[in-house]
Amino acid sequence: MFKRDLDLEKRWAKLLVGLGETIGKKPKDLNGVLFLIGVQELGQGTKTFSKEQKQDLMHIAVCKVLSYAGFYELDHIDQDGWPHWKLVKELPHFDLLDQEKLLKIQVLEYFEKEYQIEIE
Repeated sequence: MFKRDLDLEKRWAKLLVGLGETIGKKPKDLNGVLFLIGVQELGQGTKTFSKEQKQDLMHIAVCKVLSYAGFYELDHIDQDGWPHWKLVKELPHFDLLDQEKLLKIQVLEYFEKEYQIEIE
């Protein structure tokens, strides 16, 4: 494992612990963190979501975190308060592992920028 990968995994583990302390339950994985970001970005509080809504929340989160790298920008908010994003820069063709790394890096940036949390 490369040093930068090890550093990323250390930062990721710190984020998971910090989220666990904040919300009372440590997210299991990247999908759990993306769900939390989606709920936060929707801004309607915690409630029961359908399976389709949960998928939509994760899509919101992916678009939001990838917007920091210039891949997406907010297009509009619909009448129900759900944000809709548009792709503005083609995503690189990564394998699954590299996709996960990119998302983790962008999730860490999200928490650093949105909540001024320095995760070292």
